[in-house]
Amino acid sequence: MGRTLRSLWVRFWFSAQMAGHGILSNPLRSALTILGVAIGVASVVSLMGIGEGARQAVVAQFKSLGTNVIVVRAQEKAVEFEPEEAAELVERVEGLEMATPVVHTKGLMRWRRSRGKIDIIGVNHLFPEIRDHSLLAGHFFTKWHVEQRSPVAVLGYNVGVGLMRGRNPVGQTFTLEGRTFRVIGVLTKKGKGNGEGIDDKILIPYTTAQRIAEKTTVEEIWAKAGSETEADLAVVQMGRIFRRKLGLDQRAPTPAPPDQGGPERPGELQPVPVPAKPGGPKDELPVLSSSEDLITITNLNQLVDEANKANRVMTLLLGGIAAVSLLVGGLGIMNIMLVAVTERTGEIGVRRALGAKQGDLLVQFLLEALYLSGIGSIAGIAAGIWGINLFAQYGFETAVSLEAIEIAAGVALGSGLLFGVYPAISASSVPPVEALRR
Repeated sequence: MGRTLRSLWVRFWFSAQMAGHGILSNPLRSALTILGVAIGVASVVSLMGIGEGARQAVVAQFKSLGTNVIVVRAQEKAVEFEPEEAAELVERVEGLEMATPVVHTKGLMRWRRSRGKIDIIGVNHLFPEIRDHSLLAGHFFTKWHVEQRSPVAVLGYNVGVGLMRGRNPVGQTFTLEGRTFRVIGVLTKKGKGNGEGIDDKILIPYTTAQRIAEKTTVEEIWAKAGSETEADLAVVQMGRIFRRKLGLDQRAPTPAPPDQGGPERPGELQPVPVPAKPGGPKDELPVLSSSEDLITITNLNQLVDEANKANRVMTLLLGGIAAVSLLVGGLGIMNIMLVAVTERTGEIGVRRALGAKQGDLLVQFLLEALYLSGIGSIAGIAAGIWGINLFAQYGFETAVSLEAIEIAAGVALGSGLLFGVYPAISASSVPPVEALRR
């Protein structure tokens, strides 16, 4: 048994040496074949790296908005929400843990000799928990600040750093729309493009923001559910609630008020009327073709999943396009091996005459194909990682994908062996007499 294994090992080692000698005997041709494989591998690694980087960036943007967050947005001013509706939703919808009214507006900010317009977000005291956003310095405003319409502000990271050039701005005051505000906190950094640009905004109590925006309603409500499942169920329940509010759910009609001029019969039910647009004719109503036209309810978890799937498909498409280069490289290996069989017929005959078996020649030529594809894979992986870093320097979102490296290397080695099988069989099938005669 030991002698048999030793004999097999000697045969294999000698075939491996002969395969290496066959590649080195034609360095230019071998180098061109390796280059073809390397280009294919580098294309797959770099393009899939760009796709993976884009996917991670998009997913990070959505995750920066918080987990299990539901955004309810009014698309028309006529159907904007009363601030109290946020608390009512928490009481009525199972699975919702907290909610905040949201006011978006802009204001003229003055700080010492500087002035300029800045984006303002009005929220309540639950914002840090809803959006999973911690504070870098100071503290967030309290429920008392909201109720008293206090002129306090929490700054986004970039605003806070720029205000005092890196020093802690907590306790400082600035003027916003002619009113003096005191800085009580600074949010942690979310990064460029994340958190809907929260780093460049300031947060104040929504009651104070309503005064600046000169309105009594709010255009958004942000709510947080306890889990992904509860968030999905909450979206369904909230959809029913707002359809009833808009009078679109005919299965849940509301009794008509006495002054509507409707039928006086007892028990007669009418849909809830929609108020007229502010400043317009009393009979001008929003189009109620569907509730989605007026109010949108968005589960951010679903956006993350959809973005993740879409970007994965894009990454696979990029990898598939680049994989064509691997096919070309495999055909190059097959071409050079067939040429090698033709040129080295005499060598094959001498080896067969000296006792080499058909299996020895098969192993030798398969190893040559494996050497070419293996060296090309290593060179291609290195070139692909270099290409990813090069794209990153020019502002592209990239990521080194181990999955892409494994796929590219596996396909390259597999194609090398696959396309090397036929030439190897051709070489091993040549009769010794015919080989020596040629």
